[in-house]
Amino acid sequence: MKVALVTGAGSGIGRAVSVKLQSAGYSVVLAGRRAEKLIEAAGEAKAGGGEMLAVPTDIGQPDAVRELFRKTKEAFGRLDVLFNNAGSSAPAIPMEDLSYDEWSAVVAANLTGAFLCAQEAIKIMKSQEPRGGRIINNGSLSAHVPRPHSAPYTCTKHAITGLTKSISLDGRKYDIACGQIDVGNAATEMTERMTKGVPQPDGTRLVEPRMDVRHVADAVLYMANLPLDANVQFLTVMATKMPFVGRG
Repeated sequence: MKVALVTGAGSGIGRAVSVKLQSAGYSVVLAGRRAEKLIEAAGEAKAGGGEMLAVPTDIGQPDAVRELFRKTKEAFGRLDVLFNNAGSSAPAIPMEDLSYDEWSAVVAANLTGAFLCAQEAIKIMKSQEPRGGRIINNGSLSAHVPRPHSAPYTCTKHAITGLTKSISLDGRKYDIACGQIDVGNAATEMTERMTKGVPQPDGTRLVEPRMDVRHVADAVLYMANLPLDANVQFLTVMATKMPFVGRG
């Protein structure tokens, strides 16, 4: 049985992906800051699937990340897939009005956390038998174009693309594959505000279409299930009519 670790697993995309992987036979370690949400997600496990292990973790803290991966190895003996999904955003206010703490919190959650988790995953994957594994980073359409007043989130998602490429290159010799999924307007708690209208670059507000989050989970499962001699380097899944391609 393969083993996956999902960060930000208590809600939204992370929760949907965790349940999808578990139902497909993976044993899944669910990481996130809110223990009660992780327990709820683990309770959605499907009969006949893999095990679910909830491990409350602040991925921005190196000691907490090391403990997360220690518990993963202790429980399952190996790690086949890491889905670096956890993330946050700052208030949608002008960049010049953001505080240092607001900036730092987004960098810690979106970038530093992904880096720390990748480090620990690589240590396990390169030394296990059979050797290797797969790291999937959750990027964003913001890795390509920003929304208004989104500097911390946009900058970290650009950086995730660099992290994805670096892991892909450095992981080759250890049979570690790395890819990135960029998601646009999946229907989760985070995008609920889009149903009431969100600011557009021209100053207007627009209700944006969303898509079922299960399509993201299906895409991650496809990436995870590939043999290690094949890799989806970048994949975009988005609501078809959202204002992204073209001029809006």
